[in-house]
Amino acid sequence: MKFSTSTLALALGVVAAPALAGGLAEPVADPVAPAAPVAVAPAAPVSDWTGAYVGAQLGYGQAEASDDSFDEDGAVYGAQVGYNYDFGRFVLGGELDYVGTEIDSDANEIDGVARAKLRAGYDAGAFLPYVTAGYASAYTDEEIGGDDQFDGYVYGAGLDYKVTENIVVGGEVLQHEFEELGNTDVDLDATTAAMRVSYKF
Repeated sequence: MKFSTSTLALALGVVAAPALAGGLAEPVADPVAPAAPVAVAPAAPVSDWTGAYVGAQLGYGQAEASDDSFDEDGAVYGAQVGYNYDFGRFVLGGELDYVGTEIDSDANEIDGVARAKLRAGYDAGAFLPYVTAGYASAYTDEEIGGDDQFDGYVYGAGLDYKVTENIVVGGEVLQHEFEELGNTDVDLDATTAAMRVSYKF
């Protein structure tokens, strides 16, 4: 069988066309899905509140007896010593303090108040907001019902701020409750608000 030149050329063109078309096509890459965002853990507190401290305080107090025999206010001033332990975000500590007072009347005077408190706070870096509660003992100039020392309890809240790693300033508001003073049915309530400065070891 004989083929003409035109027939042969046409057959070669039909065979070569797909090959040439495929050879000129650019490869198409599969689309890549964007990477999922990675959650970043919150930064740990930069301050460590663990350690002992000593300091001083100055403020104002107001005391009132349940029978209206005493309703006075005045300055409060004293010193504190304590220890905190930082668990990461939670801070637990204990503190002893004593404040003298200028809360007095013509009949009597509150000489001072001693306190033993537990503190629980939140480590917010340089800030430490906390709540506190514990035992309080008040001393008066004159006897009430045969006694001049009265046991009670105290509770309140405060905020400390770390100026440096060793210097801490803050404020604290406390409520004191003393029930049945001496051999009487008289209760005494006292509120104090004080500014504090402490040296942390």
